[in-house]
Amino acid sequence: MAAGSTARALPALTQIPLTFARRRVLLVGDLVADHYIYGQTDRVSREAPVLIVRHESSEVKLGGGANVAANVRALSGQVTAVGVLGADEMGRALRRLFEAAGIQVSAASARGIETETKTRILAGGLNTTRQQMLRLDRGQRGPLPTRLRRTVARLVEEAAREADAVVVSDYGAGVVGEEVREVLRKLAGDGLPVCVDSRYALASFAGVTVCKPNEPELETFTGRPLRTEADLMEAGLEAVKRLGCRALLVTRGRYGMVLFDARGGVDVIPVYGAKEAVDVTGAGDTVIATFALSLAAGATFGEAARLANVAGALVVQKQGTATVSREELLGELRGAR
Repeated sequence: MAAGSTARALPALTQIPLTFARRRVLLVGDLVADHYIYGQTDRVSREAPVLIVRHESSEVKLGGGANVAANVRALSGQVTAVGVLGADEMGRALRRLFEAAGIQVSAASARGIETETKTRILAGGLNTTRQQMLRLDRGQRGPLPTRLRRTVARLVEEAAREADAVVVSDYGAGVVGEEVREVLRKLAGDGLPVCVDSRYALASFAGVTVCKPNEPELETFTGRPLRTEADLMEAGLEAVKRLGCRALLVTRGRYGMVLFDARGGVDVIPVYGAKEAVDVTGAGDTVIATFALSLAAGATFGEAARLANVAGALVVQKQGTATVSREELLGELRGAR
């Protein structure tokens, strides 16, 4: 479909977001605390060739899978988040943020488990823009204990009974192990849409409904470089076949998306809008959240992809980890002529 015809088709999709509030999405994955420390710097330390940062403020935001849940909620959907949280400061902070956002959380925990946390230090001079100077990651090293993995799988089974769609946000922190994947494959086989965004382990999700890799992730999965459009098309169709999924949504940044289906169909979706991206942080979270919520509301794969494409274009106009509201999405759809 050409870019012009895509724009003309968008107003026809406005009925789908109107039903978002009546749909529930189950988020399964790595619940991450995005911890920001802000400061000012104007001199170099005498102890080492490093800048001294004078602390000014700090905040915690919903990151990783938690950001996907926040995006579903911002779009007015109901959402339950299942994952792992530690009994630590960051775990408590995430629970407070979930409650404030109206997100139900069903998290497993155990002694010695630390909440997955990404601490970013941003600093600048008195009259300059803050820059990220350092990121410090904390969290589980290696696989989760077997008992905890089984607990997460049980929580997924229980929460899925009230869900209209499932989103899996796998950042590689070990929450989505084989026990959980078995449950997800069963849910998909029973007809519940299961949409997966996995950074490092796409191959392990064979049998789900939809997978959403970006181009580098598709390259890694297929083992072939994507130098041309023909390479991309061949790799996408190969991936659908190997994964046994009903659809594959490949995100391409400024080149838009391509939707492949199990019947060999290819739907090229141009990037929406002409504005340059301000910040692409978390854009994939917005895309998969919008896509899954749209499927929960009865959209086709193509309709869900186009709604996700618009939402992704809106969120990259915002600084940092951000969400798109249903009102913003509807306003954009209604204005597309």
